[in-house]
Amino acid sequence: MALPKSEPPDRRYFTVEEANRALPLVRAIVADIVRQWQVVSDLEQRLTPVLDRRRTTRPDDDPYDAELESRRTELAAEQANFRRYLHELEALGVELKGAHNGLCDFPSLKDGREVYLCWKLGESEVSHWHELHSGFSGRQPIESDEPSPAGHSA
Repeated sequence: MALPKSEPPDRRYFTVEEANRALPLVRAIVADIVRQWQVVSDLEQRLTPVLDRRRTTRPDDDPYDAELESRRTELAAEQANFRRYLHELEALGVELKGAHNGLCDFPSLKDGREVYLCWKLGESEVSHWHELHSGFSGRQPIESDEPSPAGHSA
């Protein structure tokens, strides 16, 4: 399932401390997102092949029309729930990078440039950062003896 892209008009920058203070709420929302992503993905995987077959071989009077419409309605409702959770996270200023694994980025500043503080569901705290385009593979630990992102010490 593709994640909707929306850039908030006023970008919020987090310090490490602010990101960690926000974690209890972020953790709860992200757990809901991961759970909901699985529900939507499972429904899409079950429904897509049926819809694809029906486009090419649909009989005039299909006894399963009502059941199929019910599943489509269920999928739409579950997708709406997913989007609602995603908007809750975005409203906090946190960017979801992986709905399947709960990977999130907190925008921050380091030495005057934009970076991301990186956190993944299951981690106890925000303890890594990466450049905007390096992603999870470019994660680096936040060193306690250097200035932390957003210009505050850790």
